Amino acid sequence: MNAPSTSRLPVGFQASGTTCGIKVSGKSDLALFVSDRDATAAGVFTTNRVCGAPVIVSKQRVPSTVARAVIINSGNSNAATGEPGIQDAQQMTAVVAEQIGCDAKSVFVCSTGVIGVPLPMAAILNGIPHSVKALGTSDKHLLDAATAMMTTDTFPKLTSLDVALASGTVRVSGVCKGAAMIAPNMATMLSVLMTDAQLTAEQSDSALRFGVDRTFNCISVDGHMSTSDTVLLLANGAVGGSLSDDDFVRVRDAIQQVCQKLATDIIRDAEGADHFITIDVSGLETREAACRVAKEIADSALVKTAITGGDPNWGRIVSAAGYANVDFDTAFVSLHINGTEVYCAGTPVPFDTGALSTQLKSHRDVHLALSVSGGPCSGKQAVRFWTSDLTQEYVRLNSEYTT
Repeated sequence: MNAPSTSRLPVGFQASGTTCGIKVSGKSDLALFVSDRDATAAGVFTTNRVCGAPVIVSKQRVPSTVARAVIINSGNSNAATGEPGIQDAQQMTAVVAEQIGCDAKSVFVCSTGVIGVPLPMAAILNGIPHSVKALGTSDKHLLDAATAMMTTDTFPKLTSLDVALASGTVRVSGVCKGAAMIAPNMATMLSVLMTDAQLTAEQSDSALRFGVDRTFNCISVDGHMSTSDTVLLLANGAVGGSLSDDDFVRVRDAIQQVCQKLATDIIRDAEGADHFITIDVSGLETREAACRVAKEIADSALVKTAITGGDPNWGRIVSAAGYANVDFDTAFVSLHINGTEVYCAGTPVPFDTGALSTQLKSHRDVHLALSVSGGPCSGKQAVRFWTSDLTQEYVRLNSEYTT
C-alpha cells in the first residue's frame, strides 16, 4: 500500500468547486462530487441534537446502493432553520439530480458556515448548473472542490491512496474541511470519501465506521460539537470486482489512512493553534476507556494553555485523566512529555523543567504518552488522539466570527 498522496480522483468520479455568491468575500462556496454510475454509500453524522437540515436529509438516504452525487455549500450551515431549511436542502438535491439525470434520493447534501441564517436559495439554485458544467476529473477539479468547502480553514484538505488488490489497483480519495468547533462524535467537519473499489452497502458502512472511529472521532480542538458534521463514503466499483476478505481489509485500512491524513490536517489547521498535540493512552481494559481518558486530556483548557506557554505542568494532564470516569489506580499511571518521563507509577520523577519548557516552546509537535501498567481497568487497549493548544488568537478569531 502506498502512502497517502495528493489529490487524484478515483475512476468514474468528477468534482468541481465554483462560486455562487453565498460568501460576502466572493470566494468559492459550492462544491460538487459526482459518480458516473450508481455507487454504494454510507454516512456518519453529528450526534448533536441541534443538527443542520442537510444532516437530516442525508441521514435518511444512507445506506444506499444508488448514490450519485454530493453537493456542498459553504458560508451558511442551514442549521436551526426549521422546516424551510429542510425544504431548501431537499431542493438542492433535486436540482442536482435533474442536472445529472438521477433521482433526488441519490444525491446527498452538506452545508457549513454560520448557524441560524436561511440559505440564499436563489444564488444556490443559479449556481448549481454552473457547478455541473464545471465538473472534471483533474487534480485541479478536486482541489477546487476542496477549496470551495472551506470556511475558516487556511488550506484545502485532500488526499488519495492507491491500493493493490487481486483484481487490480483501486484508489481511495478524500476531502474535508474543518478548523474549529472540533469535538469527537463527530469532530466538527465535512468530508467526502470516494473509491472506485466495489463495496456492498454493508461493507461501505463497516469500513467507514472503522475509519472514522479511529480518526475523526479522535480529534478535538475546543470540545464544541457542530451541528453539521458529516462524513460520506461513495464506492462506485468502477475498478475490479467483488472483494475477497483480505482485499476488503486492505480497502478498509486505506480508508482509515485517508481519514487519518484529513483528520490530522484539521488539527494542524486548528484556529490560532501553535502546537499539534498527539496523545497516546495505553494499558486500559477497553478502547472506550482509553478514548475517554484521551478526550479529557485533549479537551482540558488548562492542559492546552500550559502547552501554549511551554509549561510542562504534568499535574494538569494527570488530573484530567483522573476525572475521565475510568476506574484506574493512580499507583500504576506513568506519563511522558515529548519522551521525557515526568511521572512514574504514581510518583513524580525529577526532570529538567527548563529544558523541557524550551523544547515545548520551540517545537510545534508535542507528544503526551500516558500509560497504565496494572490495577483495575488495566489491559492491552490503546488509543491515539490528536488535539491543538489554546491561544489568544483562537479566542480573537471566535469572538469575531459573526461580526
